[in-house]
Amino acid sequence: MKLTTEIMYEAIVNKDASFEGLFFTAVKTTGIFCRPSCTARKPKLENVEFLKTSKECLLKGYRPCKVCKPLEHLNQTPLLYQQIINELTQNPSLKFKDYDLKQKGIEPSQIRRWFLKNHGITFQAFQRIFRINSAFKKIQNGESVTHTAFDTGFESLSGFGETFKNIFGVSPQKGKQQNIIDLKRIETPLGAMLACAVKEGICLLEFTDRKMLETELKAIARLLNATIVQGNNEHFDTLETQLQEYFNGKRREFSVPLHAPGTDFQHKVWAALQLISYGQTKSYKEQAIAIGSPESVRAVANANGMNRISILIPCHRVIGSDGQLTGYGGGLWRKQYLLELEAGNCS
Repeated sequence: MKLTTEIMYEAIVNKDASFEGLFFTAVKTTGIFCRPSCTARKPKLENVEFLKTSKECLLKGYRPCKVCKPLEHLNQTPLLYQQIINELTQNPSLKFKDYDLKQKGIEPSQIRRWFLKNHGITFQAFQRIFRINSAFKKIQNGESVTHTAFDTGFESLSGFGETFKNIFGVSPQKGKQQNIIDLKRIETPLGAMLACAVKEGICLLEFTDRKMLETELKAIARLLNATIVQGNNEHFDTLETQLQEYFNGKRREFSVPLHAPGTDFQHKVWAALQLISYGQTKSYKEQAIAIGSPESVRAVANANGMNRISILIPCHRVIGSDGQLTGYGGGLWRKQYLLELEAGNCS
């Protein structure tokens, strides 16, 4: 179903939370923008424009609504969808069909649209991948291939083996030898982020709309000689807690372990980034001087750009020598937000 102006206006009139993350309502007469589910008085259709992202709203000069606070938990997973994901987490063998979704009050076309937008795959594909990722984890933990195949909802060993090999490139029997990187989608006030982790620590944290994200995921998989699978990791709970504290202005330093493979020079640059104090900024030149390579300004800038762990390794604290904001993988509007957040909590 195409997301027309009429459908979006009907959604805001009905305060329909299932449209969360699909668009924002920008009100021309008041200069504010809202979530689809905002409870504030609804404007006339001729006074609104519908924009896809909060970035578009901010760039057009709209201010976030104080009622629905559209910058808080941007693109947050709707509650009903999160409940479905939780059920799949507890029992990956479940298979939700359209009838099952409707029984839970979920319109199948809307959840398909939401998964395509936020995960890049359909809801049915998400279920299949979730089952096979769960199977991968079970085999990694020593369970038998036969038990795993039927326990995760596959109807035959041959079908399980074929699906497993298509996704991971090896047979289930060789799955135990595969290194894995766990992946999780995390909600933040600036939008959804993807986190990757191994036993040593967090190895990637990027906003889901970063242009180079797919390249970074391939790079980290290659560097660690591992396969990325959606799944839980011991470091994710700590990461989510500390990120929430950071955005609430209650945390200035992160203690969650990090694992950032790179060259010796990149490690020097990233270590220097972590020494820039909360609420402070440095230029690329100052950063180059700090690592003892004052002539390497361009190389320092390149190494900053290769940082795959946003916020925790704070490349947002590096600005141009003229004081202007410079390139940031998550977008300059996010960089400005992070700097203002930190400056506001230092006063």
